[in-house]
Amino acid sequence: MLKKIFSSFLISLIIFNVALAQTFKTNVSKRGTTAATFLSIGQSARAIGMGSAFVGVVNDVSSIYWNPAGLTKAQGGQVMFDHTRWIAGTEYNFLAVSYNIGDYGTVGVSFIGSNIGDMKVTTIEEPWGTGEVFSATDMAISIAYALQLTDRFSIGFNPKFVYQGIWKMSASAFAIDMGVQYVTPFDDAILAMSISNFGTEMRLLGQSNLVLYDPDPFTTGNNNKIPAYLETKDWALPLTFRVGVAYNPIKSETHRLTFAFDALHPSDDYESVNLGFEYGFEDFLFLRGGYKSLFLDDSEESYALGFGVKKNLIGNVAIKVDYAYQDFGRLNNIQKFSLTVCF
Repeated sequence: MLKKIFSSFLISLIIFNVALAQTFKTNVSKRGTTAATFLSIGQSARAIGMGSAFVGVVNDVSSIYWNPAGLTKAQGGQVMFDHTRWIAGTEYNFLAVSYNIGDYGTVGVSFIGSNIGDMKVTTIEEPWGTGEVFSATDMAISIAYALQLTDRFSIGFNPKFVYQGIWKMSASAFAIDMGVQYVTPFDDAILAMSISNFGTEMRLLGQSNLVLYDPDPFTTGNNNKIPAYLETKDWALPLTFRVGVAYNPIKSETHRLTFAFDALHPSDDYESVNLGFEYGFEDFLFLRGGYKSLFLDDSEESYALGFGVKKNLIGNVAIKVDYAYQDFGRLNNIQKFSLTVCF
């Protein structure tokens, strides 16, 4: 019975992904045509250090972002805090919690929030500021669930609420992430697929839409301060389809080496490839490297490096600290720090 469920789900997902790819397949990259682009900022320093080639590798609480099916491999309870020093002085924080309840699956929740800071309100008449300040906010909250259907096949879902605000305007949307992981018979190599940010569109609305308008500025004596609303458009979320393979050529108690390959098909850019590796020594020290956005024209992203340390404490409690550095070309670089507690 489980095999039939597995086969039906896998075939349905493949057909859906092919149809989805054909829907937004184009020779135009569509860069800058989606809302909530912060959803495309990868979470977990471990993943970034591997060049974001992670859809098949992921086996911890960060699965909530990359591929919710990977939550089934997150043993016990896990809590992760991830901090991103992004471009242009912006920062993002990611908090995720998961708990494995055995045969009933794994549940998790996550929160992504921005830290952009206050900015001066400027006008043509007052280019140095009016004395007012404004800020921008990005936020996403999700609840994930993953289930191991067979000893080799798992599925996961991650519904979420997305919010963006700037000064007196805001927009919101609902979306879902879906993913699968399959441990193949070929030396236990993992084949995985995920769809991220499949949901509703976003439209900015608020007090800033309200303006005073003169419908006939060339006529005197008319009302030149008629309240009117500026029209805003709906913008789609950055829909992304990933398919990847993860393989462990070395997996002893002392040494573990993982190679990963991800192919990406985003709705707001061309297709690209991510490559990465991770070397673990005695489940204590981890070294990582990778290359992001391979074959993507005009991309500022390139190589990534990272490392991590894991310390076992009393009982089954462990702490993991990870760091990642990614080159961003003319935009300098980004750095990520992650702290994970396992219990």
